[in-house]
Amino acid sequence: MIIRYKVTVKYDGTLFSGFQRQPGKRTIEGVLTKKVNLMAKNPDPPIVVYGSGRTDSGVHAFGQVVHFDFPYNLPTEAIYRGLNSMLPLDMEIMKVEKVAPDFHARYDVSGKRYFYRVDLGEFLDPFKRNYTGHWKFPIDFNRVTEALPDFLGEHDFSSFVASGSTAKSNVRSIYEATGKLDEAANELQLEFYGNGFLYNMVRIMVGVIVEIGSNRRPEHDIRRLYEVKDRNQARLTMPASGLYLKKVYYEGEDPAHPTKLSTRPR
Repeated sequence: MIIRYKVTVKYDGTLFSGFQRQPGKRTIEGVLTKKVNLMAKNPDPPIVVYGSGRTDSGVHAFGQVVHFDFPYNLPTEAIYRGLNSMLPLDMEIMKVEKVAPDFHARYDVSGKRYFYRVDLGEFLDPFKRNYTGHWKFPIDFNRVTEALPDFLGEHDFSSFVASGSTAKSNVRSIYEATGKLDEAANELQLEFYGNGFLYNMVRIMVGVIVEIGSNRRPEHDIRRLYEVKDRNQARLTMPASGLYLKKVYYEGEDPAHPTKLSTRPR
């Protein structure tokens, strides 16, 4: 009997070459695929692991979601403990669920939430270099809070997508865009929740926000960037090290769509 399992995993992305499998490189998908197949005694054909989406090299996750079809009907606790006993120290399984045979970790996504940490020290703290972006210029947090609501709603994010994107449409909806100035940590912390995000979109959004906060852009320059649809005018892409995939939402657990799936960008 083939059983489909939905697995939530967190990881420190520092030593990974992103999520997607690549020959000769250490990736999240590659490590998970190897361990899942080892747990199933290397079946033929091998088990394929499907993720909710890719994260780039150096990006972290608190709540990445994958699914796979397993050839044995094991209790979720057995999958949870078995995988965690085999995974490297920079990965941890957080939750395992049995799901319907037609569940898909990628295509059933209705929303995602990302978190970004910006270290504001004059020089980058060596103990933060793998876990934050860095911006050494003074930030006026009032300007940040004035600008963030401009991300809300449905917009064409063509100015906020890096080259190499394969998305058919650059239109996305943002439901929440919030910021916090953590004075104890000397960090600007930003969080974005929407129905989907383009290649490098959050890192570019953060780059625009820190420039607004440092008075290098008008407070509402985000509105102009929607109109010009020009990636070059957004300028910065903040480092991958500050980015965290916080949560992936599915039907019934998405605050913006609690009872049915949203229209999903593919």
